[in-house]
Formats: sequence, C-alpha cells, structure tokens
Amino acid sequence: MTRPRIALLSNPKSTGNLAQLPRIRAFCADHPDIFHYEVEKAHQVGTALRTIARVRPKMLVINGGDGTVQAALTELYNGGHFGNQPPPVAVLPSGKTNLIALDLGAPGDPIAALEKLLEIAQADLSLHIVARELIALRCGAGEQRPVIGMFLGGAGLADTMLYCREKIYPLGLPNGVSHALTGLALLARLFLRLKANFLPPRPSPLAVSWRNSQSLTGRFSLLAVTTLDKLLLSGEIRGHNRGALRLVAIEERLGSVVGAFFATLFGKLGHSKLRGVHFEESDEISIEGESSKVILDGETFRAEIGRPILLKLAQPLSFVRIAA
Repeated sequence: MTRPRIALLSNPKSTGNLAQLPRIRAFCADHPDIFHYEVEKAHQVGTALRTIARVRPKMLVINGGDGTVQAALTELYNGGHFGNQPPPVAVLPSGKTNLIALDLGAPGDPIAALEKLLEIAQADLSLHIVARELIALRCGAGEQRPVIGMFLGGAGLADTMLYCREKIYPLGLPNGVSHALTGLALLARLFLRLKANFLPPRPSPLAVSWRNSQSLTGRFSLLAVTTLDKLLLSGEIRGHNRGALRLVAIEERLGSVVGAFFATLFGKLGHSKLRGVHFEESDEISIEGESSKVILDGETFRAEIGRPILLKLAQPLSFVRIAA
C-alpha cells in the first residue's frame, strides 16, 4: 500500500460539514491518496492523530471549524504523536467563522480546496509552507498543559460571539445573515445605548497586562489577541514583530469602535494611533476580570480575579497556504 499524501481529519458535526461531508466522503473514496479519519468529540482527536501518525502523511488537513482546528493543534503541540516533525497543517473552510482557513487562503468550497491540496502535495510542498506562531493559553499559573490556538476574543467581542452562537445561530439562518443581524444588534447597543435581553450585553471591566508591567483597565468593545495576519471582516492586521502576540483593545466608546472598524478594513490597524484603540505586541499577555469570558478558536474560558488567563507565544507550526 502506498503512503497517502494527505491525512484528512473531519468533524462531521461542524456546521459546514452537515451539508458537505457526503461530497467529501465521495471525493476521498475516489482518491486513495487521502486517508480520511472522522471524529465527533474533541477527546477523540488524540486517538485520531495517533492513528494518522502511523500512515506518515505528507500533509494533515483539518476539516472542521476553528474549534476543531484548535483541538487538533493542541494535540499536535502536547501529544508528540509525530515526534519532532509533525506534518504541515492545512485547513478546509467548514465552520461558522473560518478565520484560520481565511488566513491560509482556503477557497470557500471544501472540494475545491481538497483538489488544490492534492495538486500541491504532488509537487514541491515547500513552495506553499508558511510558519504560523501559536497562542498557548493557561487558566492560572499552575496549569501545565496549555490549550493551543491562533485567535482569542474577549470583552465585548466574546460577549457578541456568544450572543451570536446562543441567540442568532439557533434561528437557522445563513451565516452571512446571522452575522449581519449580530452586527445590527451590536450597533443598536452602541449607537442607541439600549439595554435589553435581545441585545448583546455591555462588556464587564477587564485588566490586561503585558511586558514590563504595562497594563490597561476598563470596558472594551473588542479585545483580541492573535497571531494571524487577518482579523475579523478580512481586515489585515500587520504588526512590527513577526513572532509576537498581537493585542488589540478597543474601548467601549462609539468613536473608537468606528475608527478601529475602518482602520481594520483598510489594513491600517497598528500603523497609526487612534483614540481609545490600543495595539500592542508581546510574547506574554495576562487577562483578568470578574468571571469575564474569553474565546480561543471556539472554546470558552473564564478570566477570574486571582486566576487570570495567561497567554504565551508558543513554538510555531508549519501550515500549507493554498493561495499563492
């Protein structure tokens, strides 16, 4: 039996897979170069990667949302299944937000992405390899096994993401419509200063600190920490240091939110100062609050007083960028 060029790890319960998985299964059945393994729970990812390591694929492709990618990256980082040489990772656009797939240039159709990845795997893979730094998250200083991801949202951003997940997604609307409704609800709260159960809540106070004891405290409409080149709305976020965690904090002020929106949209965030908009780069960040929620690639954590969320820069992994 020939060595498969691609190992595909699928989560059938990811939103995009509900409709696309039959097509993906049929495609894999027609292409013996693909070893397809399906999981339904995060705790199954370790077993999946142990099995995948035995077939020694040229590339690991993750077919799921950002939460599935996070579970796989955490296991790759902590599990040691591939020794010191894990295969480069590619991501199919199969979830609700797909920030990681977007950053890596995956087209919207997963079959088109798989076809392109097969083409890449048959040629010189090094031309498409990019290094991506990772975020290692620990809840408190005593936790040993970090959770690994690439995008963290906190403060008002986390509240809005949870509002969309818990109140808008259950309506069964298309993703674009759901995100538009969430945006309108957020704008209604910001512009009209409305308080209602059907709107996102006002963010709780947070304290954020980074290198040399620098810190911010207050209420933030958006708090994001990422290693990605793209933020929300496909906007570019390019810092001065390639190997750093990028912190964006936007104060709960209408003018600051509007200014940051256009700066992000036009790729200017981090290049010029804006009132109420903070951009920092560090290899270590602490977030503390009164039971404030943060979301790392789909998984929710709580920042407590005396038990902060600790973020550190983790060793980079190799990824396959589909777009040239």
